[in-house]
Amino acid sequence: MSDFRQKALDYHAKPVPGKISVELTKPAESVNDLALAYSPGVAEPVREIAADPNAAYQYTAKGNMVAVISNGTAILGLGNLGPLASKPVMEGKALLFKRFAGLDSIDIEVKHRTTEEFISTVANIADTFGGINLEDIKAPECFEIEQELIKRCNVPVFHDDQHGTAIVTAAGMLNALEIQDKSLHDVTIVCMGAGAAAVACMELLITCGAQRERIYMLDRKGVIHTRRDDLTPHKQLFANNTDKRTLEDVLEDADVFVGVSGPDVLPPEALKLMADKPIVFACSNPDPEIKPELAHEVRDDLIMATGRSDYPNQVNNVLCFPFIFRGALDVRASAINNEMKVAAVEAIRSIAKEPVPEEVLTASNSDSLTFGKDYIIPKPMDPRLRKRVSGAVAKAAIESGVALIDTLPEQYK
Repeated sequence: MSDFRQKALDYHAKPVPGKISVELTKPAESVNDLALAYSPGVAEPVREIAADPNAAYQYTAKGNMVAVISNGTAILGLGNLGPLASKPVMEGKALLFKRFAGLDSIDIEVKHRTTEEFISTVANIADTFGGINLEDIKAPECFEIEQELIKRCNVPVFHDDQHGTAIVTAAGMLNALEIQDKSLHDVTIVCMGAGAAAVACMELLITCGAQRERIYMLDRKGVIHTRRDDLTPHKQLFANNTDKRTLEDVLEDADVFVGVSGPDVLPPEALKLMADKPIVFACSNPDPEIKPELAHEVRDDLIMATGRSDYPNQVNNVLCFPFIFRGALDVRASAINNEMKVAAVEAIRSIAKEPVPEEVLTASNSDSLTFGKDYIIPKPMDPRLRKRVSGAVAKAAIESGVALIDTLPEQYK
């Protein structure tokens, strides 16, 4: 057993199993305390909530509670290992919500036979929470699940594997394009992968200004084009009317490569085909589509990002999802819409352009960080993220009409 594997197992097992617990927020030391906490005192908030469901935000923990829900069909890079096996990942997500945004979170793993069973289960418990974070659900079912739950639930539903990845990718991409003196509207983009993260990344880049017809998406069978008859509805959205069939075909003179697929699928020879000053986001974890050392060896005009913390420019969802929910819950948003996502993109990318606090340098083991090729995305430990991203999301929720609270909370002013 490797030393790291044992450390990981010990971390999860000791001193008590798991990574989260429940703590009390009110005193429960006396008979009087218990009379208020439970019977008969609890009847008073019950009556208030029965009369006005929104009173649940005032008298219960709903407004600071996120459910992390999975069926275990796409666990990290491990695949479909079932709901219970996903529990350590979901607990980890709950840990991140608490650590970075002060949100209480509970993990829920669902067994089901049909997609409709999963949707109904989540919809039926959604009102317990202020928000629903869907996690590690395989495509294409994840698209139907999220869209149907958005329709049925009165609280925000967010599939982080799709939109968290997309938001951080877009923030880093816009900064990289600025450094390379290119415009999102004019670039040609190659996307290796056609799953949940790939589709969401490309759709958000289109929202931010990319041209759909200049995006080439590939799956295991090659380029997604209009003459294929095996495409899901989400793949059809990216079917090009083109004679190009291979990765090499579409990479010739392309400006951007986004990888959300698997390890070592971008050969160095193919990278050489790209236009001057290319941008490569090789986000497969733990092993990227091309190793950064190899990429920089063949292209010295490159900006590169990966999903790993041991290389510059880590595309890490923790830059986004805790703060998306923090902002949404702080104004009691009923949904997380495109306006809120774009607001998060702009807030994240703006932080990378500012001087980096000493505490961030220390936490990231860096001597210096300056906006440029090796620093296009903020570090996860940057304390500015919470106020700036959450505040931008809250403001966008109010302005787009999905917030119950129509005044920006004081902490964001």
